[in-house]
Amino acid sequence: MQLDEHVEEIPVHKHRKGQLVLALHGAVTCQVAGALWIVPPQCGVWIPGDMPHSNRATPNAQLCYLFAEPGIVDLPKDCCTLSISPMVREIILYLAAAPLDYEKGGHIDQLARVLLRELSLMPVERLYLPFTDHPKIRQIADALNANPGDRSTISQWGKRLAMSERSLARLVVNETGLTFGRWRQQLQLLVAVRELAGGASVQRVSDELGYESVTAFITMFKKALGHPPGRYFTALARSQSQAARE
Repeated sequence: MQLDEHVEEIPVHKHRKGQLVLALHGAVTCQVAGALWIVPPQCGVWIPGDMPHSNRATPNAQLCYLFAEPGIVDLPKDCCTLSISPMVREIILYLAAAPLDYEKGGHIDQLARVLLRELSLMPVERLYLPFTDHPKIRQIADALNANPGDRSTISQWGKRLAMSERSLARLVVNETGLTFGRWRQQLQLLVAVRELAGGASVQRVSDELGYESVTAFITMFKKALGHPPGRYFTALARSQSQAARE
């Protein structure tokens, strides 16, 4: 295990072992083939072994990396964001400070085995954006990442990409499984969670996403994630603690 105060961006790479990137503070986005994942505080993204990926952290991020041999932990074969309970978080922090050459069958080894079992029980959060390498979709995604407040209609995007509105709408659904409107909203949600975790105010995030009022942004956020942005991380931590007690 490895604990890092802050590594802002790690380009595309892969590991033989499976990797859990845990956000202790701030947030990190992880991009793999087919999806973009957001990891808010006290959550982790699981990346199976040999899967190319890149990480981008918020300036205030503190991250912990856990590596596991293939097949040693019962986690999905695809990437996923896990909600990490306080107990599991503390075990990870304890092991991060422990020597790597621990004795097999000893206290550290037994604790690591408990951790691997507990990780398989952690609930999955659906904080991801279906992604694709199709050049038209990539162009839209890059533009919206650079300017998430762009409210251009699908018809306007079609003109920019030299496509009809119907053809572009069909392409987005075929490539991502979502309509253009739902896909753009999901991207904005990821941006919102990332920026809020990075310390931005609700007002600032609302303005950055191009909402006419803070109320409209809060309504969208609450409808999608179940809590208003000002209480989202507190509610997330509370649900993690409750899950741990159960």
